[in-house]
Amino acid sequence: MRRAVALLLLTLLAACGAVPEGRQQAAPRRSPLVYAAHPEARACLANLGRSSVGFTPLPDQYYGAGCSTRNAVRLSTLTSDTAQLSVSNLGPVACPLATTFAAWARYGVDRAARQILGSPLARIETMGSYNCRTVAGTDRLSAHARAEAIDVSAFVLENGRRITVLGDWTGGDNQARAFLQTVHASACKRFGTTLGPAYNGAHRDHLHLELSGRAFCR
Repeated sequence: MRRAVALLLLTLLAACGAVPEGRQQAAPRRSPLVYAAHPEARACLANLGRSSVGFTPLPDQYYGAGCSTRNAVRLSTLTSDTAQLSVSNLGPVACPLATTFAAWARYGVDRAARQILGSPLARIETMGSYNCRTVAGTDRLSAHARAEAIDVSAFVLENGRRITVLGDWTGGDNQARAFLQTVHASACKRFGTTLGPAYNGAHRDHLHLELSGRAFCR
């Protein structure tokens, strides 16, 4: 009896999977949390959660031309030793990059702001993360095309002071310049590639932070 039932189920399943001639079978819909099945992705999300930042896991997306956002999150808040920090204009960020960025904000930026500028950090302003494009002047895809890079343009302190890469890297007072040099050096220790105004004119107004690379710091 059991064998007969099993054969019947197999027959029905085969019929359900059949595709009429001349028609294409629809592509399977991707689960919003499909990447959560991968142990490395789950571990990254758990690690990010332990850092007390605010984030939302995002579905894997493939945009063609090699561009994608996989194992990505949307960061809503960061954290310092004592308070929450806001972050602006930030799109999808690959989870490993988000984890490193959150640690840099807390230990590299907020503490430098307190020590050098005398005020805690309140917000990090960015120029975005994901962008389906190539590295300027080449046909090689940028890390932005995989949501694996963040461009940071400014820092806002709790006392209201705003430090910008464009205005204060060379044009700011001694404290502002020292602060930017310190957070740049801290980024170089954490990220695989850190690029700033000293690299070229295209980076005159931001710090480019990405995990890939081997301590390339300019």
